[in-house]
Amino acid sequence: MIDRTPGSLDPPPSGVAVSIAGVRKSYAGRVVLDVPQLTAQAHRTLALIGPSGCGKSTLLRIVIGLVGSDTGTVSFGGRPMERASRRELRLGTGYVIQEGGLFPHLTVLGNVALVPRDLGWSEERIAARVDELAELTRIPGELLRRYPHQLSGGQRQRVALIRALVLDPAVLLMDEPLASLDPLIRSELQDELRQLFARLRKTVLLVTHDLAEAAFLGDAIALFRDGRVVQVGTLDDLATRPAEPFVSSFIGAQRSLGLRLAYGGEP
Repeated sequence: MIDRTPGSLDPPPSGVAVSIAGVRKSYAGRVVLDVPQLTAQAHRTLALIGPSGCGKSTLLRIVIGLVGSDTGTVSFGGRPMERASRRELRLGTGYVIQEGGLFPHLTVLGNVALVPRDLGWSEERIAARVDELAELTRIPGELLRRYPHQLSGGQRQRVALIRALVLDPAVLLMDEPLASLDPLIRSELQDELRQLFARLRKTVLLVTHDLAEAAFLGDAIALFRDGRVVQVGTLDDLATRPAEPFVSSFIGAQRSLGLRLAYGGEP
């Protein structure tokens, strides 16, 4: 059994927690991702945004090791993900997907405890960690015995977050975690995630279609188009110093009232 050594994925002094270099991916001869260089700073949130099919979710799957790239390297704290290091690096990386991705035949506790049990954690250690995270994510204890179909959408996403955090990973990957929720629940969870990111100081890569969400949760935004990174910066950087016309068009197409008013659009 393998257990992650605490701190084994801590970032080097440079502050770069995740480095993506020369990553390229093709399907049936079509290039869907071409990222010469992209870095995520330690303890910061990098939001990946762009139109559907632009490659941002593919990049996240390459980072976690679910999909192999044709070329290039993904490194965590200076350590490249290779065959020999893949399992250890995965254990130091939490992953949350849209609608949670919970196993329907397992209870909440069963979903969260699956990997810790495989690593040989005692039931006492698992219970203590789950209780800690349930309190942090506002999941009542009685929900731990329920199955995913007995939970609301917001509760399923909170459970998915607990599962991603249970091993105390240095890096957290989130692929459209709030996309399927209604606006009120989504807004509530955005507030909670922002507080959680600040408290836990994880390095977060967050995929979203929503520019307002990217600006609210992200310390920096990476805008994708056709598999390439068009620009990286704050929302103000993208709005006032666009790298190309597409950046302005993408921002202008957003329907968020706050964004449109902030940058001179009509309500």
